[in-house]
Amino acid sequence: MPVNALYRDDFYLSTAEAVVTAIHEDGGIELDQTCFYATSGGQPGDTGFLERADGSKIMLGQTRHGPIKDIVIHVPLEGEAQPILGEKLVLHIDWARRYRLMRMHTACHLLSVVCPYPITGAAVGEDESRVDFDMSETIDKDEVTARMMALVNENHPVYVQWITDEELAANPGIVKSKNVRPPVGLGRVSLVCIGENSAVDSQPCGGTHVSETQEVGAIHIAKIEKKGKENRRFRIRFGTPTDDA
Repeated sequence: MPVNALYRDDFYLSTAEAVVTAIHEDGGIELDQTCFYATSGGQPGDTGFLERADGSKIMLGQTRHGPIKDIVIHVPLEGEAQPILGEKLVLHIDWARRYRLMRMHTACHLLSVVCPYPITGAAVGEDESRVDFDMSETIDKDEVTARMMALVNENHPVYVQWITDEELAANPGIVKSKNVRPPVGLGRVSLVCIGENSAVDSQPCGGTHVSETQEVGAIHIAKIEKKGKENRRFRIRFGTPTDDA
């Protein structure tokens, strides 16, 4: 069944109530609504637990999409108890982990502002993220770090605007990713905007992000790797360059 994906409208929602609508043979659980983000677009799915009426917990190892984006499957760790159809549960995200991923994902957007080249790949992690660009230019990682931190310290607002699938199709130039297309088919697409009136950036993205750039905190480019004649991989880490020493 299509799920009401609460995280699409509130990235900071860490708990919610839901009803079990399906249980898969592998133990995966579908709910009528969820605040758990499902793995997509280079961002890992949420972990956490489902709380039952008696206070017991069903620990989750991953959250993923089903055959379509409107299906979200919550996968328990091995050996966990199984709920029953129609059971009411309280959902609890591992908030510390989710928040780090939100900060990191926002940092990836800031990097794409500093390096305005087509993106050929990306992966968001809790401690390190990578973004690959279609570029042949040589660029200094300390300079990139300084420009990213300037955007962090300027504390620009980060927010979502919604456009229709048709509006996206009519404006293909707003898509920065060269190989991955934004999720369509839901009738609307989220634009992640940075700065007043999108002055800093605006790009389609279905991930989760912080509400202002200063929440990203200290970040730096740990390494720039050459991955072919016209491909450069940037590795983003939390903290300052001295933390890698």
